[in-house]
Amino acid sequence: MNYPKKVTIGDITVRDGFQHEEKFIPTEAKIWVAEQLILAGFKYIEVTNLGNPQGMPQFRDADEVLKGLRSSKKIAHLIQDKIITAITIREKAIERAIEARKNGYGPDRILLMVSTSESHHKINSGMTLDEYWKMAEKYVPKAREAGLKVNGTVSTIWGCPIEGPTDMKKAIEFARRWFDIGANDVEHADHDGSASPDRVYQYYSMLLDAIPRPEKHIVHFHTTRGWGLANVLAALQAGMVNYESTMGGIGGQPANFVSGIPVTGTGSYYYKDPNIVGLVSTEDMVVMMDEMGIDTGLDVDKVLEIGQMVERIVGRRLRSEAIKNGRIPKTMSGR
Repeated sequence: MNYPKKVTIGDITVRDGFQHEEKFIPTEAKIWVAEQLILAGFKYIEVTNLGNPQGMPQFRDADEVLKGLRSSKKIAHLIQDKIITAITIREKAIERAIEARKNGYGPDRILLMVSTSESHHKINSGMTLDEYWKMAEKYVPKAREAGLKVNGTVSTIWGCPIEGPTDMKKAIEFARRWFDIGANDVEHADHDGSASPDRVYQYYSMLLDAIPRPEKHIVHFHTTRGWGLANVLAALQAGMVNYESTMGGIGGQPANFVSGIPVTGTGSYYYKDPNIVGLVSTEDMVVMMDEMGIDTGLDVDKVLEIGQMVERIVGRRLRSEAIKNGRIPKTMSGR
């Protein structure tokens, strides 16, 4: 097997993980998880969405979370070397990020998103693809001038939960377009578990042939159908070095029911059972890579401890196998 011996893993539990939860996660818990992730060695963490909280009340505390991290004494010696990301799908959210940055507590990096499927993109952003690209061409330079790094995400690469099959070549065109308008990096996302390992390998091989800068590309998988880690292995074999995941494999489409109140979210759930969707489990991916001899730069035992606490925060058993069974022992037990 050929694969990189060193990778970077970004954890996005506090944003993508908690956005699918149907109860409001306390602000203090979000800050605690983010602090612990930083202490475990994560350089990249995604912590909130700066869009209108009316539709996504899970993020009504966005400013408080960002301010809490910037003022935290636990991580004051580490945070300057970390990249804190907030989602900013539309113009007002980008402007909010710029203003927060000016005021000393904003994110280091923002994320904009397109889908290769017009239907999925319209539901996520409220704009057509043509309208969105025009907006991005205007706002990405503004964000960069304000000192923000910009991620451009490409979604529905392997399929769309609304339209069905999609053309992978279109995603490569979109990635190139993100770089052309000034994005620092591009996330390549399977947002509903449509990717299979053979097509994952095919896509990332095509991508690195077209844009041979693996350090600028990020792998994002959902594991709705249970293929998440198989897809990670396929991406590793294609040469990808940057990955995203969530504790316990939580996350998915923004909840449309939060703490007893129906909200808009992004509409009806795409999934037959919204309780078993989510991303690749951070714990399982870290343990697997550690066993493969891949350097993640993370404290593996601490990652497992955080996973156990995230289960208590959300109030249920999550999808990590590693926190149930632990790491594979490295020494004899002496029994």
